[in-house]
Amino acid sequence: MTQRILTAVISNELDVVGARQRARQIAALCGFGIQDQVRIATAVSELARNVYNYAGTGKIHFAIEGSTAPQVFSVRIEDRGPGIEHLERILAGQYESQTGMGLGILGARRLMDRFHIESRPGKGTDITLQKFFPREAPLLTGPKIGALSGSLQALPSDITLSEVQQQNHELLATLAELKTRQDELLQLTRELEDTNRGVVALYAELDEKADHLRRADQMKSRFLSNMSHEFRTPLSSIRALAKLLIDRVDGELSIEQEKQVMFILQSAVGLNDLVNDLLDLAKIEAGKVDVHANTFNVAELFSALRGMLRPLLVSESLSLTFIDPDPALEMHTDEGKLSQILRNFISNALKFTEAGAIVVSATPLPGEGKIRFSVSDTGLGISAEDQQLIFEEFSQVENHLQRSVKGTGLGLPLCRNLATLLDGSVAVDSTPGVGSLFTVTLPVRHHAGADSAAVEEAASDDGDDQRIPVLVVEDNAPIRLLYEKFLAGTEFRAVFARSVREAVEAWRLQPPAAVMLDIVLHGENSWHWLAELKNDPLRRHVPVIVATEVEDERKGLALGADSYYIKPLLRAQLLSSLRALIRQSGSPPSQETMQGLSRRMATQPGS
Repeated sequence: MTQRILTAVISNELDVVGARQRARQIAALCGFGIQDQVRIATAVSELARNVYNYAGTGKIHFAIEGSTAPQVFSVRIEDRGPGIEHLERILAGQYESQTGMGLGILGARRLMDRFHIESRPGKGTDITLQKFFPREAPLLTGPKIGALSGSLQALPSDITLSEVQQQNHELLATLAELKTRQDELLQLTRELEDTNRGVVALYAELDEKADHLRRADQMKSRFLSNMSHEFRTPLSSIRALAKLLIDRVDGELSIEQEKQVMFILQSAVGLNDLVNDLLDLAKIEAGKVDVHANTFNVAELFSALRGMLRPLLVSESLSLTFIDPDPALEMHTDEGKLSQILRNFISNALKFTEAGAIVVSATPLPGEGKIRFSVSDTGLGISAEDQQLIFEEFSQVENHLQRSVKGTGLGLPLCRNLATLLDGSVAVDSTPGVGSLFTVTLPVRHHAGADSAAVEEAASDDGDDQRIPVLVVEDNAPIRLLYEKFLAGTEFRAVFARSVREAVEAWRLQPPAAVMLDIVLHGENSWHWLAELKNDPLRRHVPVIVATEVEDERKGLALGADSYYIKPLLRAQLLSSLRALIRQSGSPPSQETMQGLSRRMATQPGS
């Protein structure tokens, strides 16, 4: 959305001075600080002087772009003069002129956030300058902009003297500010020198303590791992001997003896479970647990769990129900570890539910590429303040069933660690007296041996892949997966970045042929980076396709975006835009590359 503020004519020296004053006035009314006002006024003044000196006459249009924050202050300067020769050399800083031609253009470009110029011999020059509003500036709507236009003061009769006085005030203010900052810098330097020695000593002490903590953590994990193995042998012996006695291999037992041996066996089994949980936790913390991913059917997993856990039902007032998933539902992850998580959830539900129902279900999340497994019960429930406590090691919530059921407080922490190992997460939603819902959410496909970001990077940075690189700047994992599917089997390959910083690094490693850009990224917005790209002579030719949920197309196009789409973006839209824009950019892939791509695409299904 473009909203005009003022149009001024340049036809003499006074108009040049007037343009400078108008630029400063409007910038002040828009909420720009003193320094930005001076930058804008100086850039406009330099270009207005060029118009007067080389074209004789022209116009300046002041406007505001966008209806969402941050808005953009836009100045368009046009003339119908002879045009600018050697424009590319001027913009590259390589042109030398006795008249100073080009210095004003380069200076104006440095002072503004975005600078765009078009000049054709005999047809004149059109320059657009843009500056982002400061963060604290108010959002200007149509009525406010109308009021702003009406509040512009008339220029003084002697604008030259007025401008000289204004520039003197600005110079004095700048000098005073520089003096103040110099004094502050000297004071800060002294303070830094005073604290630097203490910081160095503190870092040395922190490094020493961190080293002690690392060694202690390693020793703890090693101790748990070694002792757990050492405990297993005698525990196995105790269990075996107790079973021999109960089976009367060496003779009959009295009722009291049988009762005592059963206590021994139960204690050994409980201790063995504790040792197993400790060993699993120690192995996960030490990074010694391998994920053995395989493809399996979720319905078959439920069938195995049903047969394994139904014998644990000891009350007719309690039911265990598995909701059958889609028979075709499959996933690729570590089936054993997922089964262990669900067994822990269901065992806890059986322990702390006296009557009612326990329901196990699986819900696909196609938009996220994940499956959510849920275990709900009608048991005791857990208060809100205790819901984080139960995922801490050796922590248990007191209740009247605690004494009658065994537990170590390690089951749920182990579930959380196992889910993290599988790139997933666990959660609980519970109400005391009503029941609990435990969930584990896992990706449909686990990439063993690498985290999701590394897999995406590896997938998008294949040294043997000769397809055209497209930089996809998107922080939403399901959307990244969607774009990857869109580009699969085409002449394009995705290079993913989740932030502007990652996008800059990816560009440094390999310049893309096109960019797909989301505006909102982990709390930051990419408007400034879009303006920076389109203001850079070396990168402005790369087409940028904006795909976002921010509905401000006019601002995106004003900042240089080549296409602007509101999510969700369709595959046909994406591919047609990429092909058309890369062809227009003048940098299509080589004939050899395209021939190689054609041969490769012909052998791939769905191409």
